Amino acid sequence: MKKIETIIRPEMLGIVKSALEDMGLSGMTITRVEGRGRQKGLVQKYNGKEYHVDFLSKVKIEVYVDDKEVERAITVIQEAAATGQVGDGKIVIIPLEDVIRIRTRERGSKAL
Repeated sequence: MKKIETIIRPEMLGIVKSALEDMGLSGMTITRVEGRGRQKGLVQKYNGKEYHVDFLSKVKIEVYVDDKEVERAITVIQEAAATGQVGDGKIVIIPLEDVIRIRTRERGSKAL
């Protein structure tokens, strides 16, 4: 089992969410986050003055998947989130030792 954490542009959330649901991954956690990578923020103008925004709004999506679904989930996320521009985001794959559904006490893949 793996946890897939994806950081994307906020405007891509609906597309990525729908793509994950279409592949059968309906359970996910969405968090609004701020960060920066190679973009290093941006310069904006307001009332004729320039100011630097260091951290940009992003969305983090977390899903838990069985090992056999990892590559398919990665492909779905990449295809849905890509704009071809700097700042499209990152995908991180994290091994899971165990998952437990509290209500039924199921463990492992059954709890996903």
